[in-house]
Amino acid sequence: MYYTVSGTLTYTVVDIRKAFEGFESDLRMIARLTNTWSMGYVADVFHDIIKLAEARYLESVSIVQRSNTGVSLKASKFVVNAAGTGISSDRPGGNNWSEIADSQLTVILSYTDAWCALSKEQQSRFQDTNDFQIGWSPTDINTNFPGLSRSNAQMYASNGYELKKFNYN
Repeated sequence: MYYTVSGTLTYTVVDIRKAFEGFESDLRMIARLTNTWSMGYVADVFHDIIKLAEARYLESVSIVQRSNTGVSLKASKFVVNAAGTGISSDRPGGNNWSEIADSQLTVILSYTDAWCALSKEQQSRFQDTNDFQIGWSPTDINTNFPGLSRSNAQMYASNGYELKKFNYN
């Protein structure tokens, strides 16, 4: 499957996977540093995310560490740009997370218009066909993370498919 980007570059599902390799490394590091998820759970989360990305249904992914009272303590947001110009990736990192008592990690997916245009039945069929591991549900968490400061971080890219990381502290 090929997608044309800005008339000259093309990217494939392989390019999407390459761009998401940095994300997967970051996700694993964050889970280890916060001591909140097993690596098996990380694999399940990543499985679902990469399936959505490959189908062009993913707009962004946010990882947020929250207190037991619902306060966002730290976050990273990964924003997809399917019409970018990047051809190579930065190294994963910049994950200065730590274990905080009574905190939890949450992953928030933002979907493209193409996903939103699907009926609930079509969405469910996509999840079943792709053997989704997580029971994703709606959230009211603000992914602009008010109260935290945003900074630019890594760019993961391959042949014009970009995944831009922002850190929130």
